[in-house]
Amino acid sequence: MSKSARTLLSELVSFPVFGGESNLSIIQHIAAYLDSYGVSYHFVPNPEGTKASLHCRIGPAVDGGIILSGHTDVVPVEGQPWDTDPFVLTEKEGKLYARGSCDMKGFIACVLANVPAMLAADLKKPIYFAFSYDEEVGCIAAPELVSHINATYAEKPQFAIIGEPSLMIPTIGQKGICVFKTTVKGSAGHSSRIKEEVSAITESARLILWLEQKMDQLIADGHLDERFDPPHSSIHSGIIHGGVAHNIVCDSCSFAWDVRVIPRDDVFDILKDFEAYCAERVAATRHLFPDMAIHTEIYHPFVPALDTPEHLPIVDLVKKLSGIHEVDAVSYAAEAGQFAEGGFESIICGPGSIAQAHRANEFISIEQLDKGVDFIAALVEEFSRD
Repeated sequence: MSKSARTLLSELVSFPVFGGESNLSIIQHIAAYLDSYGVSYHFVPNPEGTKASLHCRIGPAVDGGIILSGHTDVVPVEGQPWDTDPFVLTEKEGKLYARGSCDMKGFIACVLANVPAMLAADLKKPIYFAFSYDEEVGCIAAPELVSHINATYAEKPQFAIIGEPSLMIPTIGQKGICVFKTTVKGSAGHSSRIKEEVSAITESARLILWLEQKMDQLIADGHLDERFDPPHSSIHSGIIHGGVAHNIVCDSCSFAWDVRVIPRDDVFDILKDFEAYCAERVAATRHLFPDMAIHTEIYHPFVPALDTPEHLPIVDLVKKLSGIHEVDAVSYAAEAGQFAEGGFESIICGPGSIAQAHRANEFISIEQLDKGVDFIAALVEEFSRD
């Protein structure tokens, strides 16, 4: 007996799989569901075997198919004031509350609910599923998943829909992101000798202010894309560690910073300029401390931006399936840019609102879940036409 999207969503949210943790419980649950319909699939495990992505094909092995992509991990709930159990789907006033109900197990539930219809249909082009892990901690698994799809199937999928919550609005742009960690090595000493020492905290503060000024300079130079909010690349320092006492000059300080770029900007151009400034600061302070050093490393890998031209067939297809003819762009990062780099015309479109993601009392409305089911059903019908 087939399951509704709501039943499937209730099952999926019961798995508290956080980004960075093993997702084998939920991915094996999805695999068992596919087994019940005789659908073959492939796992793409991490090197330790503690996590796995899954992909499969339903329909003929011909070019021109579409990938339906979602991630199985969610963000933590610790410290958030939930009114209900975040891992039990709870209905209140037309809304379904649970962690991941919106971001993005709702989309996965809509896809799985349509498996019987996909198998019963006379598909002329294939539909692929691609479910990943560790999206919430840097879109870690998607590149290998994309590579595995390209290597597994002799035919070539043409499209990819990444089902992040977009209120079913076709979303053709997302910002790219990279997270860095910078460590400053200074000299320890008595705080009364601040002019004779190199404070790692002070130097870190200079570097952080330079990053803010770099962002402002990009804006002043006209690096703008009004599709996004904010309409420019953002540079932000969110974590800083350093110092042992108020009267000791700090000899080691580190800070993490992220860059979210509009498609026209290059993360690594910004990094190159930053490292040039770091070199200036090292040269300016080495007369005080010869071992002064600044080192920057990638803390989370670069996730590319998405910039799908509006004239591509995927845009018209998703407009037709959703019934929504406006397009959007979003400032959050997602796996869509990675699928685009893999050679697929990619777009973000899924049920629910990103405004509900990552917060207490996350929900997806029943109306949005139903629209998601109808969207996939319309895809099945579209791909069944000659």
